[in-house]
Amino acid sequence: MARPKIKLYVDIVSPFAYIAYYMLRHHDVFKACDVSYVPIFLGGLMHKCGNNPPVGVKNKAQYIAKERLRWAELFSVPMVRDPPPEFPAPTLNLQRALAVLADEDAAAGDKSQTRLVKALDEFYAQHWGKGVAVHKPEVMREVFGGLFGAEAAEKVLTAIPTRGKPLLVANTDAAFDDGAFGLPWIVCTNSAGETEGFFGVDHMGRVAQFLGLEKPEGGHKGWKAVL
Repeated sequence: MARPKIKLYVDIVSPFAYIAYYMLRHHDVFKACDVSYVPIFLGGLMHKCGNNPPVGVKNKAQYIAKERLRWAELFSVPMVRDPPPEFPAPTLNLQRALAVLADEDAAAGDKSQTRLVKALDEFYAQHWGKGVAVHKPEVMREVFGGLFGAEAAEKVLTAIPTRGKPLLVANTDAAFDDGAFGLPWIVCTNSAGETEGFFGVDHMGRVAQFLGLEKPEGGHKGWKAVL
Protein backbone atom coordinates (compact mmCIF):
# COMPACT_ATOMS: atom_id res chain seq x y z
CA MET A 1 0.00 0.00 0.00
CA ALA A 2 1.34 3.43 -0.95
CA ARG A 3 2.38 5.84 1.78
CA PRO A 4 0.16 8.91 2.22
CA LYS A 5 1.56 12.06 0.62
CA ILE A 6 1.41 15.70 1.71
CA LYS A 7 2.44 18.72 -0.34
CA LEU A 8 2.63 21.99 1.58
CA TYR A 9 2.93 25.32 -0.20
CA VAL A 10 4.98 27.81 1.83
CA ASP A 11 6.02 31.45 2.02
CA ILE A 12 8.14 32.64 4.96
CA VAL A 13 5.84 35.67 5.32
CA SER A 14 2.90 33.54 6.48
CA PRO A 15 2.78 32.66 10.21
CA PHE A 16 0.12 30.04 9.58
CA ALA A 17 2.18 28.35 6.86
CA TYR A 18 4.99 28.31 9.44
CA ILE A 19 2.75 26.62 12.01
CA ALA A 20 1.67 23.97 9.49
CA TYR A 21 5.29 23.48 8.40
CA TYR A 22 6.46 23.07 11.99
CA MET A 23 3.75 20.53 12.69
CA LEU A 24 4.65 18.44 9.64
CA ARG A 25 8.30 18.54 10.66
CA HIS A 26 7.86 17.79 14.37
CA HIS A 27 4.58 15.99 15.09
CA ASP A 28 4.88 12.21 15.10
CA VAL A 29 1.47 11.69 13.49
CA PHE A 30 2.89 12.81 10.13
CA LYS A 31 5.93 10.53 10.14
CA ALA A 32 3.93 7.95 8.21
CA CYS A 33 3.69 10.39 5.27
CA ASP A 34 5.94 11.45 2.41
CA VAL A 35 6.00 15.23 2.76
CA SER A 36 7.19 17.78 0.19
CA TYR A 37 7.41 21.56 0.37
CA VAL A 38 6.90 24.06 -2.45
CA PRO A 39 8.02 27.70 -2.08
CA ILE A 40 5.57 30.17 -3.61
CA PHE A 41 4.97 33.92 -3.50
CA LEU A 42 1.86 34.46 -1.39
CA GLY A 43 1.34 37.98 -2.74
CA GLY A 44 1.30 36.62 -6.29
CA LEU A 45 -1.18 33.90 -5.36
CA MET A 46 -3.50 36.38 -3.67
CA HIS A 47 -3.37 38.62 -6.74
CA LYS A 48 -4.04 35.70 -9.07
CA CYS A 49 -7.09 34.74 -6.99
CA GLY A 50 -8.36 38.29 -6.55
CA ASN A 51 -8.06 37.71 -2.81
CA ASN A 52 -7.45 40.57 -0.37
CA PRO A 53 -4.48 40.28 2.02
CA PRO A 54 -5.83 39.61 5.55
CA VAL A 55 -3.86 42.51 7.06
CA GLY A 56 -5.74 44.88 4.74
CA VAL A 57 -9.16 43.80 6.01
CA LYS A 58 -10.58 45.87 8.87
CA ASN A 59 -10.67 43.94 12.16
CA LYS A 60 -9.13 40.84 10.55
CA ALA A 61 -5.54 42.00 11.06
CA GLN A 62 -6.12 42.25 14.82
CA TYR A 63 -7.84 38.89 14.85
CA ILE A 64 -5.11 36.98 13.03
CA ALA A 65 -2.46 38.57 15.24
CA LYS A 66 -4.14 36.84 18.19
CA GLU A 67 -5.00 33.71 16.23
CA ARG A 68 -1.41 32.92 15.22
CA LEU A 69 -0.42 33.02 18.90
CA ARG A 70 -3.34 30.81 19.93
CA TRP A 71 -2.50 28.09 17.39
CA ALA A 72 1.23 28.34 18.08
CA GLU A 73 0.59 27.78 21.79
CA LEU A 74 -1.84 24.92 21.18
CA PHE A 75 0.62 23.06 18.96
CA SER A 76 3.84 24.02 20.82
CA VAL A 77 5.25 26.06 17.94
CA PRO A 78 7.92 28.69 18.86
CA MET A 79 6.41 32.08 17.98
CA VAL A 80 7.32 35.69 18.74
CA ARG A 81 4.52 37.71 20.33
CA ASP A 82 5.14 40.85 18.27
CA PRO A 83 5.16 40.53 14.47
CA PRO A 84 8.60 40.57 12.77
CA PRO A 85 9.90 43.85 11.31
CA GLU A 86 8.02 45.26 8.29
CA PHE A 87 5.28 42.65 8.60
CA PRO A 88 4.11 41.52 6.12
CA ALA A 89 7.71 41.44 4.93
CA PRO A 90 8.49 41.61 1.17
CA THR A 91 9.73 38.02 0.77
CA LEU A 92 9.79 37.88 -3.04
CA ASN A 93 13.58 37.53 -3.39
CA LEU A 94 13.82 35.13 -0.45
CA GLN A 95 11.13 32.93 -1.97
CA ARG A 96 12.93 32.97 -5.31
CA ALA A 97 16.09 31.80 -3.56
CA LEU A 98 14.17 29.01 -1.84
CA ALA A 99 12.65 28.01 -5.19
CA VAL A 100 16.21 27.65 -6.55
CA LEU A 101 17.11 25.34 -3.65
CA ALA A 102 13.97 23.26 -4.25
CA ASP A 103 14.86 22.95 -7.93
CA GLU A 104 18.42 21.92 -7.13
CA ASP A 105 17.20 19.25 -4.70
CA ALA A 106 14.87 17.92 -7.41
CA ALA A 107 17.64 17.92 -10.02
CA ALA A 108 19.83 15.92 -7.64
CA GLY A 109 17.05 13.38 -7.09
CA ASP A 110 16.86 14.36 -3.42
CA LYS A 111 13.28 13.50 -2.49
CA SER A 112 13.96 14.53 1.10
CA GLN A 113 14.62 18.09 -0.12
CA THR A 114 17.60 18.27 2.21
CA ARG A 115 18.85 21.75 1.31
CA LEU A 116 15.39 23.30 1.04
CA VAL A 117 14.25 21.88 4.37
CA LYS A 118 17.44 23.03 6.05
CA ALA A 119 16.82 26.55 4.76
CA LEU A 120 13.13 26.54 5.64
CA ASP A 121 13.90 25.37 9.17
CA GLU A 122 16.34 28.22 9.70
CA PHE A 123 14.46 31.04 7.99
CA TYR A 124 11.19 30.17 9.73
CA ALA A 125 12.97 29.85 13.08
CA GLN A 126 14.68 33.20 12.61
CA HIS A 127 11.65 35.09 11.29
CA TRP A 128 8.77 33.74 13.36
CA GLY A 129 10.69 32.18 16.24
CA LYS A 130 12.97 35.17 16.89
CA GLY A 131 11.50 38.09 14.92
CA VAL A 132 14.47 38.58 12.58
CA ALA A 133 13.99 40.53 9.33
CA VAL A 134 15.15 37.64 7.14
CA HIS A 135 14.01 39.28 3.91
CA LYS A 136 16.81 41.85 4.08
CA PRO A 137 19.65 41.06 1.63
CA GLU A 138 22.38 41.14 4.27
CA VAL A 139 20.42 38.79 6.53
CA MET A 140 19.66 36.43 3.65
CA ARG A 141 23.36 36.31 2.77
CA GLU A 142 24.32 35.65 6.39
CA VAL A 143 21.75 32.87 6.87
CA PHE A 144 22.49 31.14 3.57
CA GLY A 145 26.22 31.45 4.26
CA GLY A 146 25.84 29.90 7.69
CA LEU A 147 23.87 27.02 6.23
CA PHE A 148 25.83 26.23 3.07
CA GLY A 149 29.04 28.28 3.09
CA ALA A 150 29.79 31.63 1.46
CA GLU A 151 30.43 30.28 -2.04
CA ALA A 152 27.25 28.21 -2.22
CA ALA A 153 25.24 31.05 -0.70
CA GLU A 154 26.48 33.48 -3.33
CA LYS A 155 25.54 31.01 -6.06
CA VAL A 156 21.96 30.83 -4.77
CA LEU A 157 21.66 34.60 -4.32
CA THR A 158 23.04 35.27 -7.80
CA ALA A 159 20.38 32.96 -9.27
CA ILE A 160 17.50 34.96 -7.74
CA PRO A 161 16.75 37.22 -10.76
CA THR A 162 17.50 34.56 -13.37
CA ARG A 163 16.51 31.02 -12.37
CA GLY A 164 14.63 32.02 -9.24
CA LYS A 165 12.10 34.31 -10.93
CA PRO A 166 10.55 31.81 -13.40
CA LEU A 167 10.77 28.96 -10.88
CA LEU A 168 8.77 30.91 -8.29
CA VAL A 169 6.19 31.98 -10.88
CA ALA A 170 5.75 28.33 -11.92
CA ASN A 171 5.40 27.21 -8.29
CA THR A 172 2.83 29.92 -7.57
CA ASP A 173 0.86 29.01 -10.69
CA ALA A 174 0.96 25.35 -9.58
CA ALA A 175 -0.47 26.32 -6.18
CA PHE A 176 -3.31 28.18 -7.91
CA ASP A 177 -3.97 25.19 -10.18
CA ASP A 178 -4.06 22.99 -7.06
CA GLY A 179 -6.88 25.14 -5.70
CA ALA A 180 -4.93 27.39 -3.34
CA PHE A 181 -6.23 30.84 -2.44
CA GLY A 182 -4.03 31.44 0.60
CA LEU A 183 -1.62 29.70 2.98
CA PRO A 184 -1.21 27.17 4.36
CA TRP A 185 -2.55 25.16 1.43
CA ILE A 186 -2.09 21.44 1.95
CA VAL A 187 -2.56 18.93 -0.87
CA CYS A 188 -3.01 15.39 0.42
CA THR A 189 -3.05 12.03 -1.35
CA ASN A 190 -4.15 9.05 0.71
CA SER A 191 -3.12 5.41 0.31
CA ALA A 192 -6.07 4.84 -2.04
CA GLY A 193 -4.71 7.48 -4.42
CA GLU A 194 -7.44 10.03 -3.63
CA THR A 195 -6.32 13.66 -3.52
CA GLU A 196 -7.86 16.60 -1.64
CA GLY A 197 -6.74 20.12 -0.76
CA PHE A 198 -7.12 21.64 2.71
CA PHE A 199 -6.68 25.24 3.89
CA GLY A 200 -5.50 26.42 7.28
CA VAL A 201 -3.98 24.99 10.45
CA ASP A 202 -7.51 24.52 11.78
CA HIS A 203 -7.88 21.74 9.20
CA MET A 204 -4.83 19.71 10.23
CA GLY A 205 -7.15 17.26 11.96
CA ARG A 206 -9.04 16.81 8.70
CA VAL A 207 -5.71 16.25 6.96
CA ALA A 208 -4.83 13.47 9.41
CA GLN A 209 -8.30 11.94 9.07
CA PHE A 210 -8.30 12.01 5.26
CA LEU A 211 -4.86 10.38 5.15
CA GLY A 212 -5.95 7.62 7.54
CA LEU A 213 -3.31 8.55 10.10
CA GLU A 214 -3.49 7.36 13.68
CA LYS A 215 -5.38 9.74 15.94
CA PRO A 216 -2.84 11.95 17.74
CA GLU A 217 -2.66 11.18 21.41
CA GLY A 218 -1.44 13.60 24.09
CA GLY A 219 1.50 15.97 23.83
CA HIS A 220 -0.28 18.82 22.06
CA LYS A 221 -3.61 20.06 23.37
CA GLY A 222 -4.29 21.67 20.00
CA TRP A 223 -5.43 18.36 18.54
CA LYS A 224 -8.49 18.52 20.77
CA ALA A 225 -9.42 21.74 19.00
CA VAL A 226 -9.31 20.26 15.50
CA LEU A 227 -10.60 16.71 15.97
